[in-house]
Amino acid sequence: MKASDALKASLESAKGWMLALVSDIQDAPTTFPTSNKGNHPLWCLGHVVHSEAGMVSGMVQGKPCPTAQWEALFGMGSAPDADSRKYPTMAALLAEWEKVRAETLKVLAAMSDADLDKPAQCPPELRPMFGTVGQVFAMIGLHITFHAGQVADARRALGRKPLLA
Repeated sequence: MKASDALKASLESAKGWMLALVSDIQDAPTTFPTSNKGNHPLWCLGHVVHSEAGMVSGMVQGKPCPTAQWEALFGMGSAPDADSRKYPTMAALLAEWEKVRAETLKVLAAMSDADLDKPAQCPPELRPMFGTVGQVFAMIGLHITFHAGQVADARRALGRKPLLA
């Protein structure tokens, strides 16, 4: 197996977990996972879509982020708001993720193992996590699973049973 095949499998598994969780909470997309708030499912979904687009376009390709219009809503440092009217719908985010993921997989498929070892285009403070192109792809999957856990907690806050045990 090539490294890019392993990365693709990880990316697709992470996306599958997130999709299973958000599909079951579309009726309550701004449910906070704790009584102290946290990241609600609508924000988590938008954040992972926006982040994946930005990581691949910026850190791998050196291009502007195709979802830059969502930076204030979903970028690093943004805070989830309970008002769902401030956000794109889950359907719009899911449709955008299909486009973003298609580009991610296209870029990844063109990578050799040597390409994955090349330095990523990231600020020095992010190099421990995003130092190489391969690390960028690995972190996309880890990032999705991190936020999928928050969606799982929001589901539990609603009294729903775990989907993925």
